[in-house]
This record gives sequence, structure tokens and C-alpha cells, in this order.
Amino acid sequence: MQGVRNYWPLADSGVRLELTPTTTSPLAIDVAESTEMRIQRLISESPLIIFSRPSCCMCHVMKHLLSTIGVYPTVIELEEDEITTLSQRDTTDEAEYSPPSGGGPAIPALYIGGVCVGGLESLVALHLSNNLVPKLIQVGALRNEFLVS
Repeated sequence: MQGVRNYWPLADSGVRLELTPTTTSPLAIDVAESTEMRIQRLISESPLIIFSRPSCCMCHVMKHLLSTIGVYPTVIELEEDEITTLSQRDTTDEAEYSPPSGGGPAIPALYIGGVCVGGLESLVALHLSNNLVPKLIQVGALRNEFLVS
């Protein structure tokens, strides 16, 4: 986990935090680690993770759907060069929809148990087919005892 080193209020009523890096968190950033290795590590260490662009409305909808089920995914906002690395990693996976005309990958990308599920459309399809909850239980993102029959 990263510790707060310094903070101060911003003019737009936000707060700026300066974080001190540590290696005890799975989300810690090692500057010597390549982008590809960092993405692979995050995917393998988190049962439920969404890679997104900053301020992505589809990611917001995905988080809301998952939270109604009772799970809260790790959300990583990627820069454009990191998005390219993610798409190169998943060249064997079928994209749920065509990438934008710029040739970029399908983002947001949801991974459940280290497997790329796809984007919002795939998540909704899993949910409507009643396959989402069993998949979340299988990877340990959701506990069976919290479900109401």
C-alpha cells in the first residue's frame, strides 16, 4: 500500500495526495517493471479487475452493475501507451466490439480470474445468462453465503 506523504487542498475543492511507494501492496508500482509485466501481474493477482481509460462512462456502468451484485472490482485507468500494451497481450482474445477507428483496443476490459471477459456488452450478457455470479464465486470474488435464494 502506498502511504500519504503530503496532501493539500486544490482550488476546485479536491485534494492532491503525494504517495510514497511501497512494495507491500499488489497494486504497488515498481518503476523498473515493464508495462507488460505490471499489467500481467495485476491481472494475475486480482480476481476481478477492469482496465479503463480515465473518465470512462462504460467503466462506471460496469462498476455499478458489479456493485449491485456485491463485488467491487479493482479499476486501473491506463494511459494510451499502456492500452496498446494491453491489446497486444490479448491479441488471441476475441474483442466484443470493433476498436475505435484509431485502431486502439476495446476498452474497458474486464478480467475475471485472470481471463479476459470483454467489455460492458460481455458483462451484461454474462449477467443476463445467469453465468456471472457462479463465475465470481468460482474465482473467489463473491462468497456463496451472501447470496439470497
